[in-house]
Amino acid sequence: MPQKRPTYLELGYSGDFGLTGLTEQLCSLDRPAAGLTIDLPTALAVAARSADGSDGDEAEELGEDARRLLDAGVPLPEEALRTVWLAAAGRVFDPAGRGMDARTWLRSVSDLATDRLRQNKRSYAPPPVSPVRDEDLCEKVAAEIRSLAEELTDAAELPDLARSLEQVVVHADVDLGFRLFLRALKVYAVQVPKERYDRFLGLGERLGYPVAVVRDGLDVDWPPVDTTRRDTSWDFGLSALAGNAHQDWQESTFRRDVRRVADADDSGQSPGTAAALLLEDARRLLDSSLSDGTLTTLWVAVSDAALRIDGRDAMRLVAEVCGERLREAAPAYTPVAPPARTELADTVLREVRETALAVTDQAISPHWQPLPAPEAMAALEQVVGLVDPDLGFRLFLRVLRVLSVQLTRGQYERYEVIGERFGYGEYLVDEVEQLVQYE
Repeated sequence: MPQKRPTYLELGYSGDFGLTGLTEQLCSLDRPAAGLTIDLPTALAVAARSADGSDGDEAEELGEDARRLLDAGVPLPEEALRTVWLAAAGRVFDPAGRGMDARTWLRSVSDLATDRLRQNKRSYAPPPVSPVRDEDLCEKVAAEIRSLAEELTDAAELPDLARSLEQVVVHADVDLGFRLFLRALKVYAVQVPKERYDRFLGLGERLGYPVAVVRDGLDVDWPPVDTTRRDTSWDFGLSALAGNAHQDWQESTFRRDVRRVADADDSGQSPGTAAALLLEDARRLLDSSLSDGTLTTLWVAVSDAALRIDGRDAMRLVAEVCGERLREAAPAYTPVAPPARTELADTVLREVRETALAVTDQAISPHWQPLPAPEAMAALEQVVGLVDPDLGFRLFLRVLRVLSVQLTRGQYERYEVIGERFGYGEYLVDEVEQLVQYE
């Protein structure tokens, strides 16, 4: 993350970038047989495509990364440069095997990036490198490298890999050093426990990475799916599905829309968790004593009438799609709904009933087949009282947004307390803060 520049997220990156993005592209090339390497013209062509990303803007990170290694505060030995390159690129391209040293290869990448940037601005000149040399970050990343040195060295069969990566972190740039470390872990399938993965995410966040830079391709020893441990800062389950509703929803594409939500595990969730949480909500409603009419009213209300279908049919389809996802992502998972948090039922009911008094003259979809707000609030009361206060509260928050209900600061603060007691992440209740009216 170059100093005095936006973060990589702010620059629009959603995946890996720069030199490590290039190595990822090299590793993904189709080759006639496993183990075959590529020649120099092919490697340069891939580098040129990488530099051409975003109409040439991505050449900036590519060139900067190469120069960070070339212009390190303490010059990096040739063997260290070659070692970290080979590890990150999975030995797909070895400069030494093509008659050049690693430093010459990196200079070629830097020059190629500069040439691409000059196509956009003829006067472009590479600025001095601006490495990240945060002492605390350096210590933390170096410690992670040292703690995995044995496993990584054995997997990569590069005896000096850990030491070379640490040299990059300490003498060149902790940002690039961490990304090269992650690439090596991914290339050689070194498994990391969930706790270490969480630390990696924290380091990546400090460096402004998209989550995919850490997550994608990393072999994590995930704990079993457990719906009592949500591991997300955002909405989840049926309320998250309803929040994705849009006026282009159609019966013919609804399955695909549900699958998209079921697939959307958060960065800290074990694969299949999003589907398990959504399935749990759907099963609670299907297995409840709620009438078909109440389920349909509830579905129309929380989805803002985006798709007017029978509520029970909608929940059956949701359960079916989630089951498909779980069989793929977590085949050992057996759905077992934890007991409902009934101790909060009265607290949630008070909030629902207070709001019901304020929306008696409102309707969902007021201009076409309107659903009176009192009917929606009555359905929510039944969910809270007869099914699950947690699910009822999340759906209540969704209906507040559908109806654009004006809230007082006091109401919002009470919702925050309820959310904390349910164990929600920091942004779930936050979604209705925009409804608060300030005097």
